[in-house]
Amino acid sequence: MLRAPLGWKQLRHRPLRLLVALTGIGFAVLLIMMQLGFRSALFESAVRFQERYNYDIALFSPDSVFIVRPEAFSIRRLYQTLADPDVESVAPVYIFPAVWKNPWDNSRRSLNLIGFDPGHDILDAPGFSEGRALLRRQDTLLFDSRSRPEFGPVAERFDPGQPLITEVNDREVSVVGLFDMGTSFGIDGNIMTSDDNWLRLFPDKPREQIHLGLITLAPGVDPEVVRDRLREYLPKDVLVLTKPDFIRREQAYWNSATPIGYVFAFGAIMGFVVGAIIVYQILFADVSEHLGEYATLRAMGFPPLFVAGIVLQQAAILGVLGYLPGLGVAYLLYGVTANATFLPLYITFDRASSVLLMTLAMCGISALLAVRKVWKLDPAEVF
Repeated sequence: MLRAPLGWKQLRHRPLRLLVALTGIGFAVLLIMMQLGFRSALFESAVRFQERYNYDIALFSPDSVFIVRPEAFSIRRLYQTLADPDVESVAPVYIFPAVWKNPWDNSRRSLNLIGFDPGHDILDAPGFSEGRALLRRQDTLLFDSRSRPEFGPVAERFDPGQPLITEVNDREVSVVGLFDMGTSFGIDGNIMTSDDNWLRLFPDKPREQIHLGLITLAPGVDPEVVRDRLREYLPKDVLVLTKPDFIRREQAYWNSATPIGYVFAFGAIMGFVVGAIIVYQILFADVSEHLGEYATLRAMGFPPLFVAGIVLQQAAILGVLGYLPGLGVAYLLYGVTANATFLPLYITFDRASSVLLMTLAMCGISALLAVRKVWKLDPAEVF
């Protein structure tokens, strides 16, 4: 009964010091949560298209760095896959950045333009299936309603009965529908159009050079088996990727080939270190202040483990109490940031649990460093 309240009473004895400790831990928790949230949003948003395209196997150029600006390859490679008995259908896709003219302020900004055959339902996104048939008309396109606001209030002002007129690559086009996809760290906005319209907007690009090939297999077929077969059959100027392969490739680029993934991971580590230093200073000051009381307990016969347990108990209390406000502020900032950037920022149970364990570990390490003075305490020297 003595150990449970003693650590809390010692913390409560100095309320200002306790408040400073909880503020520091809460800030560390907030920093870790934000960095991990941004890192998760990076990887999740980067593979939106890889996840939502309707396909079993994708063809991609080995010279392509990532999905936003891919290198072209021959459309013949895609049609060659039809020789495989398990391939049911194929869909060529054209992808390249285009220049969008904001119809309200006439500013120009680059966004992602995707061209495809409207006869293929290539994307699993709200609004796409309903709007793709409208793209058979010349100079029409679908606009991503979750694009950055710099492109103008297209989603808010769009009227299905009156297409929105603007320019893409200095060519007049009409927005005839909306679809819901979202932004990423490499994409500020998206528009989709038919392959014929795409080639009109890029007259210098040949039809036989595509940027992505989507392959649909017969029901019940193992994509990995067909992938391995196609890799042996096709020349090495294309990559043959299952959906998990394609997702991993894109995430690996953002994690290793760019500094962004490293920066977010390093920021989380720095939050951990900052929190550990704050907790160590608080606990060390508390141990130094109560050194006489600890020496009395040792002189009364209490073992070093019991006395050290009081400090560890304080660390656990600080960790839990500091974690809660940090989590609450992170929840609010996630919402603000997600609304401003359209990035997938939200608190998951796994992330909240991981940060709680990190916080307890952070406080535990600091307590072990601070408790060394108690562990080596000799009552005779103190008195």
